[in-house]
Amino acid sequence: MNTGKNILICPLEWGLGHAGRMIPLAGKLKELGNRVIIGSGNARLALFRQELPGLEYILFPGFSPRYSRFLPQYLALLFRIPSLVFNSFSEHRRLKRIIRDYHIDLVISDNRFGLWNRNIRCVYVTHMPRIPFARAFRFLEWTGMLLHRWVMNKYSFCLIPDLPGEVNLTGRLTHGLRLPPNTLFAGILSRFDAQPAGGEKDSFPVPRTTLILSGPEPQKSILRDKFSAIFRTTGRPAVILGGNPEEGLLRSADGDMIFCSHLGSVEMGELIRGSELVISRPGYTTIMELISLGCSALLVPTPGQTEQEYLAEYLSSKGWFKTVQQGDIKEGISLSAGRPPDSADLMTESTKLLDLAVAEILHYPNQQGHSGKAGHESSPHLGGIVGI
Repeated sequence: MNTGKNILICPLEWGLGHAGRMIPLAGKLKELGNRVIIGSGNARLALFRQELPGLEYILFPGFSPRYSRFLPQYLALLFRIPSLVFNSFSEHRRLKRIIRDYHIDLVISDNRFGLWNRNIRCVYVTHMPRIPFARAFRFLEWTGMLLHRWVMNKYSFCLIPDLPGEVNLTGRLTHGLRLPPNTLFAGILSRFDAQPAGGEKDSFPVPRTTLILSGPEPQKSILRDKFSAIFRTTGRPAVILGGNPEEGLLRSADGDMIFCSHLGSVEMGELIRGSELVISRPGYTTIMELISLGCSALLVPTPGQTEQEYLAEYLSSKGWFKTVQQGDIKEGISLSAGRPPDSADLMTESTKLLDLAVAEILHYPNQQGHSGKAGHESSPHLGGIVGI
């Protein structure tokens, strides 16, 4: 199948997760004969260049949230809402020029609110139609849901990287809601899904603990420093993966610790598979990638990051992962993980869902409007039909 479309993919500037989950989607679209263009900031472009060489790239950074050393993350973001709104309007205007200059047929926006256009098909990717609020403010969640639903309805399709049934990874963030009728479930998106075990020789010490760092500063460095201190006192062989693709594939050692600025997906997959214990933030892309590898982890939510706090609680309640609060990390802490579900069936279903979603996105008749509602009732794949 050669659809031959010019497709622009733009991930959110929030860690590397939003870019990471676009890699399998971009790869599939390229395989189908499309011209795939990535629009993002430098760190995300570096990741795409390493994982999918041969694509086209545009420096098109979006809103970049910052964490605070002192305030809960939801408060830090609240103070930056004016900047988010301004940036959304700004990128919406710039998108018009990019569509014209690059003859774009389809835009895929991963959680970037302003990247819709009335004249072409546009896809919005999110794993949380319900944006979780802190417990004290949960009674106000409906306001965030209404605003987010308004954004989703600006697009032709809303793509959710999760499974539509009872076995799912997002819980109340996606399920138990009345989703917009333009919703498509795409399954678990992981750049490791197509990789067989043993794809590359494991060059790291065994047994080992692997710490995967992600998200913006300063919380990334705080987590690194806490666990580095523990690893030094225990003498436990450890690999610390920095998540900095713009720095290249740099390595350094400090006693039994190995620091890696970044690893390619094949080597990273082998690193995770061969680890006695994995420690990471419960970023949603990290969760999807761990599940696809059949691995669990000890999850450490970013303080005040309500999405991560919910995902850590939800997934640990299933026994798939274990979790600990960052403030409780200290010398002598027990480090262990959960037991993940059998990933084979989940990934098989995910492959089918992604194929269906891509076919729907690429071949649905062009519309002059942008709500994406017309004709959706005929597709059993859409969220409005599956009863969620």
